[in-house]
Amino acid sequence: MKMLKHLFGKRDKELDVLQEEALQSPLRTVVRNFTSNRLAFGGLIVFLVIFLIVLIGPIFNPIDLSEKEETQINVAPGLNMMKVPDGLKGNVKEISTGATFSVGVDNDGKVYVWGYTKISNKIDIAKKMPKQKEMGKVVSVSAGFDHVMALNEDGELFIWGSDRMGQCQVPMEVKHEKIKQIAAGYQISYVLTEGGEVIAWGNENLNDVRLTRRNGNSHIAKISVANTTLMALTDDGEIRHLGSQKSDISNIPEDLGKAKDIVTTSDACVALLEDGSLRIWGKANKSEKEIPEMDGEIVSMFAGRYHITTLTDKGTVYSWGSNAKHQTDVPKAAKDVTAIYGGTYQNYAVTKSGDVVTWGLKGYLLGSDELGRDVFTRILNGGRMTMTIGAISVIISTIIGIIIGGVSGFFGGWVDIVLQRITEIVACLPFLPMAMILTSIIGNSMTESARIALIMVILGILSWPSLARLVRAQVLAEREQEFVTAANAMGVKRSVIVFKHIIPNVISVIIVSATLDFAYCMLTESTLSFLGFGVKLPRPTWGNMLNGCVSSVVIQNYWWRWVFPAIMLGICVICINMVGDGLRDAIDPKSNER
Repeated sequence: MKMLKHLFGKRDKELDVLQEEALQSPLRTVVRNFTSNRLAFGGLIVFLVIFLIVLIGPIFNPIDLSEKEETQINVAPGLNMMKVPDGLKGNVKEISTGATFSVGVDNDGKVYVWGYTKISNKIDIAKKMPKQKEMGKVVSVSAGFDHVMALNEDGELFIWGSDRMGQCQVPMEVKHEKIKQIAAGYQISYVLTEGGEVIAWGNENLNDVRLTRRNGNSHIAKISVANTTLMALTDDGEIRHLGSQKSDISNIPEDLGKAKDIVTTSDACVALLEDGSLRIWGKANKSEKEIPEMDGEIVSMFAGRYHITTLTDKGTVYSWGSNAKHQTDVPKAAKDVTAIYGGTYQNYAVTKSGDVVTWGLKGYLLGSDELGRDVFTRILNGGRMTMTIGAISVIISTIIGIIIGGVSGFFGGWVDIVLQRITEIVACLPFLPMAMILTSIIGNSMTESARIALIMVILGILSWPSLARLVRAQVLAEREQEFVTAANAMGVKRSVIVFKHIIPNVISVIIVSATLDFAYCMLTESTLSFLGFGVKLPRPTWGNMLNGCVSSVVIQNYWWRWVFPAIMLGICVICINMVGDGLRDAIDPKSNER
């Protein structure tokens, strides 16, 4: 059969004599052996992808170390915060936005809720909503931080969500009043009656609200809820602060004049004056006062947490203020707009055709943490820090290991004895406790940048003994070779022989060892940061991101805070070890036989 196959079968392409006799260089042989190892080569590809992502990603997604957003705490992974239900499209009557969810009502009086509606472990806004038959035809809705208010055509009020401070319990006095406007705030509910008075209930200790006639609670035409206080517009265009404490937002300009509309951001008030101009005061330090030029008169406006959106009579939409969540990036599709809605970090624009155009915060790809920070952004920036510390630590330990191992192996004698005793002393030190002690004693008096540099140096100084022993063994074998004898005979300096002739011949072993040490240093840095002895918060690393996830509550309910950093660290360490093992097998194929 073999003979028949040879005679009549498909023959391999014949090689010429030069190709048959060609010898591959050692480097090409190593590359061929490594690429043929699918496991190691796959590990290299995965690691390089992660490395490039954490290297380039922070350029496009930088981190704000001072970021803290109480409205976005522990939000689960998802990008559905602005996913408007199909039933509401083309039939929008009103939309109101809460902290992480939105509520809307159509022209038929049906209520819709979407976004991240699970505001606590036990409360889901969407599931707590009363049945549509019970509410009847709803004409107005308002979303607060953790609850929703809905008013039907009969003037009946429905409230659901968190009732921790009694904000969902409708007072008896409200049931006997005709309601003109409803407004939900942070643990507090407001109604404006047809008689021009405001009634509030809920957490009045947290919110600065003083609703007395003496304080201006009369002849009110509109109310607007700020972070923890209330602003009002009267029938005759006067703006009032319905609170008792002095603050930036309560300091209403004396030359303001008459206004025809007001909205409030977190801590600032925006007034649309009768002459069509805008006036902003309060704590507006996120570009809220940088009002753009508009091509028409403002007919509608609303304010989010740190941004403002307006609609002109020509159907053009303008957004300005903080753009941290892309809430001011008005899309080109927002043309011929007839109505705008939104709040917090979301914007909704209804066009003449009935389409709903959205822009702003869609959600969090990998969720948010205990301070409302984006986990994905912190993983990107934390990965770069973890890899940087690991890489520089390996460079330091490799340099020390090569010098001590090379000198010890080549010179021998008392030099070898002294250097090996030093190596044994360092190797006997308990690595992790020693690193913790050094970073704790020395690092506490340093700046954060100096502390990070110190961690790199400590990891490098404590992790060189294994490489030094390996280099020493290789140099001991190489120094008996003929090229070393020839170099000595020619009078070449010993230091040149060691570092220019011998070390390059054992570089393959050094590369394998350094690759494996890289994974070890990354893991050690993460351990130190996890225990609180490494890089300190708020600067992220994969280790200190896990530091706040040790409680059973976080492990069970906020799994994304620890799962994703742990996965990234685990994948990187495993891939680097696979690459190291693959390099060792490629350089020394006989190692598998031992």
